[in-house]
Amino acid sequence: MRNVLGSWLDGPKAAFNNARERGHDARPAYRGEKLGLPESGPGSAAPLGRRLLAFVVDLLLAALITAAFTAPDYPGDWSVVTWFVITAVPVTFFGVTPGMVLTRIWVARTDSTRMVGPLRAILRTVLTAFIIPAVIWDFNGRSWHDRLTQTIVLSR
Repeated sequence: MRNVLGSWLDGPKAAFNNARERGHDARPAYRGEKLGLPESGPGSAAPLGRRLLAFVVDLLLAALITAAFTAPDYPGDWSVVTWFVITAVPVTFFGVTPGMVLTRIWVARTDSTRMVGPLRAILRTVLTAFIIPAVIWDFNGRSWHDRLTQTIVLSR
């Protein structure tokens, strides 16, 4: 039985090795392979570093915009509202946020070629605000909020 299941001491790679021995290729060779994406270049799954940088740029931009309207006081919670708007609205219509434009990544639907749309963009933004759905990934480079909204972040 141990040969089939492995031990928790063997680590996660043991499960993939056991699956390969049984003829199943459980782990793709690169992120996005199972979705038919290229390994690198335009249209490939966006790397984590660029996604994180885009998120930080959006947060800083939201803080600066809000500070301009609330000066001399600190923006407080209003910067969260600003971040929500500068994330949900552009993703709805263009598939990008200001930070994504800077890092050359974009959001696309996995179920069609249409725009992301308001419902998916709003749900994706709400789930991003909770942080956890945005930082748990699968082997295709999609996080929980991407899978729930049937989207993926791609490189340009």
